[in-house]
Amino acid sequence: MTTLGIIGTGNIGAAIARLAVNAGIRVVLSNSRGPETLAGFVSELGPLASAGTVEQAAAAGDVVVLSVPLTAHTAVPASHLEGKAVLDTTNYYPFRDGRVAELDEERLTTSELVLRHFQGAGLTKAFNNILAHHIPQLVRPAGASDRTALPVAGDDISAKTKVMGVIEQLGFDAVDAGALAESWRFEPEAAAYTRLYLADPATPDESMLEAPAAPVSAERLGEALKRAEPVRVAARTF
Repeated sequence: MTTLGIIGTGNIGAAIARLAVNAGIRVVLSNSRGPETLAGFVSELGPLASAGTVEQAAAAGDVVVLSVPLTAHTAVPASHLEGKAVLDTTNYYPFRDGRVAELDEERLTTSELVLRHFQGAGLTKAFNNILAHHIPQLVRPAGASDRTALPVAGDDISAKTKVMGVIEQLGFDAVDAGALAESWRFEPEAAAYTRLYLADPATPDESMLEAPAAPVSAERLGEALKRAEPVRVAARTF
């Protein structure tokens, strides 16, 4: 049985954990505050879930989900993820993270910056381009005509294949979006970012966190990735 180690149980990490147990995948949850703070969530998820330290979650995972703020990723020792297939959900939000010169100057994508810390990991970017409340709305069984696709970028082919397999188990189609250097195509404000999944694409920004989702096929996602234009990262304020 596959086990996901989850580092960070905010909105995205928690949503992935719920999908995992629903799909029969074990999860070991962790956060920066300690396993005892996750007792209620573990109880809610049931017997396939347990809590541990960050080190324990990383060690247990066949795939490790890294879902922490950008500024917190260096607090996770690189040795914990060495040799691991890592699903990185990180986005750069200047209002939260402050300004990061290498990202503002577009020398690196966000996940390339994260990989610089976790050099021994098979880092793969996914689940960063969808709003947390849209995740349960869009889950579908394999073969469903209205199954939604998510992009996946990574440099380590073996790790990417493993992460894509997990995404398929969780209830989404996985679309190979290329190397980490191409992951800007589904970062904030790009064509394949969160707005793509809105039922009403004209939804105002201030209403997006409550707005319903609509399925996005692999073909439509692929078109969005192709037409994406580089976002001027230094001009971003959110």
